[in-house]
Amino acid sequence: MTTPSAAVGASTALIARQAIVNSEKSVIGYELFNRSRAPAEHTAASDVLLVFTAMTHAGTEDIMGDKLLFVNCTHESLAGGHLELLDPSKIVLEIQDLGHSASAEAHLRLPMLETLKQRGFKLSFGHFVLDSVYAGWLALANYIKLDLTVLPRDQWLVLIQYAQKHSTAQLIAAKMETVEQFELLQQMGIKLFQGFWFARPSVFEAKILAPRQTSLVELITLLRRQASTDELEEVLKKDAGLAFNLLRLINSASFGMQREVTSFRQAVLIMGLKKLFRWAALLLAATKYANTPPSLGQTAVVRGRLMELLAEEFLSEEEADMAFVTGIFSLLDLMLSIPTADALQLIHAPEPIRQALLHQVGPLADLLTLAKACENNNDSVFDEAAEKLGLTNQQINWAHLRALAWSDQVNG
Repeated sequence: MTTPSAAVGASTALIARQAIVNSEKSVIGYELFNRSRAPAEHTAASDVLLVFTAMTHAGTEDIMGDKLLFVNCTHESLAGGHLELLDPSKIVLEIQDLGHSASAEAHLRLPMLETLKQRGFKLSFGHFVLDSVYAGWLALANYIKLDLTVLPRDQWLVLIQYAQKHSTAQLIAAKMETVEQFELLQQMGIKLFQGFWFARPSVFEAKILAPRQTSLVELITLLRRQASTDELEEVLKKDAGLAFNLLRLINSASFGMQREVTSFRQAVLIMGLKKLFRWAALLLAATKYANTPPSLGQTAVVRGRLMELLAEEFLSEEEADMAFVTGIFSLLDLMLSIPTADALQLIHAPEPIRQALLHQVGPLADLLTLAKACENNNDSVFDEAAEKLGLTNQQINWAHLRALAWSDQVNG
């Protein structure tokens, strides 16, 4: 794997992410924040922007993809030359409040914010920007985040209506934790949401698979049992859409095929059943279903790709493939609305994957722990998993950003 060398050292800030989704629960962007294992050395969350800048220019692939990236910034970092290297149309700068010095300094900071806005950067503020002392800032806001953990519920509607009346900014309900909050805020007019709940929503009660899920599960089961090509093609004949989507995925730029695969039989011949098992698993996550939010599939794809990229550092190619499938299947219970053990039995999952998902045993389990920690704020779990696997900050950051970009191509 190609990684940036001198650009980002071993003491670099560690990147974590949290998805920002719309009312349909489709991911529109990610907030990147610093979870450095050396907090004394990295007090500014905008260290992430420095890391991101270096990585973007260290390789040829488009790290950003089509998603917006929300990056926390200190006021001091906004004057840094690294901003000149970025495409401002894809970056949302999250601006901090000024605390007790707001009345004296808000107007002094305004020219810098106006310059950034003119250069094409989008600006995001916390709900503090609704205070009259920040009136000049409010006019520049593209996004305003409402922190649900500090705002009393009886103030939500008042603030939402005030923000809608006095600005053109899109409102984001941040730190959302329950489906009840999601539904209530939708009724109040909020259209963008952020919170750990979207990475692990409530399990659905329904036990009936969607038709496309049924066909994919049948295909995955046959691939695991090393069925004949005729048997596999029979499944695809019953679901022409499945066959089309699988071939489209295999031929997409994200897989780098040297020549176009025009039939499933050709795919079997060129790639073999083990690779097709991996891609059928990916299609299970990437396909949109009525009973599962799109953000769930996106999370599964990022997990799988991140685990694969990290596994390539110390495991064989076959084991890296299993790492990818483990990440995808880590959300299988929610994708299929049945318990994980039953889902794994249904598709005859390989034993190392079963051990990782059901018993948290082996390097695949450690990789999954690390991948999950990239989605939340449990620093101790993150540190322990990274140390156990012997992975550096640089390796984790690079793989994380590449996984985000790759998943964007797959889900696009």
